Amino acid sequence: MTKQSDPVLPADDAARTLARGLMAASHAALSYLDAETEAPGISRIAFGLDPDGSPMTLISSLAAHTAALRAHPACALLLGEPGAKGDPLTHPRLMVQARAEFIPVNAANRPVLRDHWLCHHPKAKLYIDFADFSLVRLVPVSALLNGGFGRAFRLSPEDLA
Repeated sequence: MTKQSDPVLPADDAARTLARGLMAASHAALSYLDAETEAPGISRIAFGLDPDGSPMTLISSLAAHTAALRAHPACALLLGEPGAKGDPLTHPRLMVQARAEFIPVNAANRPVLRDHWLCHHPKAKLYIDFADFSLVRLVPVSALLNGGFGRAFRLSPEDLA
């Protein structure tokens, strides 16, 4: 039996650039495991990067994915939108496997993260300080970039920075 080679390529500079561009998104799809049943779930979330370029979000404790991330911090993000024309599967998209880290309200860096979030998501000023909202860093573990037909790349957390 012949062993097939892995069709997914290691990251190159073009893949890194494309992935970093996709991470400039203002929203993403977040996958998680339900806190009680461990069944998979998915939500659309507000998305951004902290001042160091690490992925983050702002979520309410009323959302099912908040309890899920507290119980099971492993999650994944999907970034990238189909273009206006053509097959959606030919447009670039990035899947990032991550670990959720909730930023405590009294964390020394929370004011900086809060202000940075509001620079990029100004409408969040209406609710960012509500008691049920948390800033959450989504620490990358690995990533898979589909750069279009026949262009798939494995990326490390360092490739995304």
